[in-house]
Amino acid sequence: MINHFMLLQDLPLRDRFGLQFSLFARQWRRVIYTRLEASGLTDATWSPLVHLAAHGDGVTQKELAALVGIDGSTLVRLLDILAGKDLIERRTDETDRRAKKIYLTEKGRTAVRDIRIELNRTEAEFLAGISDQELALVLDVLARIAPHLDQAERAL
Repeated sequence: MINHFMLLQDLPLRDRFGLQFSLFARQWRRVIYTRLEASGLTDATWSPLVHLAAHGDGVTQKELAALVGIDGSTLVRLLDILAGKDLIERRTDETDRRAKKIYLTEKGRTAVRDIRIELNRTEAEFLAGISDQELALVLDVLARIAPHLDQAERAL
């Protein structure tokens, strides 16, 4: 397999960051997706479950779409799949009868537990040899870049 990171080493640091980061993220996701496929869930379907578990039951479809980073109509199709697998249930919002709130079922909670186990195992493997201090630095840098991404996204 080609090591894309080595191919980019001759580029100036600021010229290679975006390319290297994009390749890194794509490769990270590809490995995680492949490992989670064994559970019968694609990224499109496990991601909303993990976000719902992290945020807590009772978020609206609109809120969950924003958390996952997809448009509402795409989320509706994914929620149909998840509801069909008895992983989530939709309930009418008592304060706004037009809105639906999303809840994990017991089967959904079990799926999230299994997903988190695999994610934690995979991430531990990927982060082997990286100190907490190094990881904190990377997360700090990404947090400092995030507002620029947000601003650029709003301008689209």
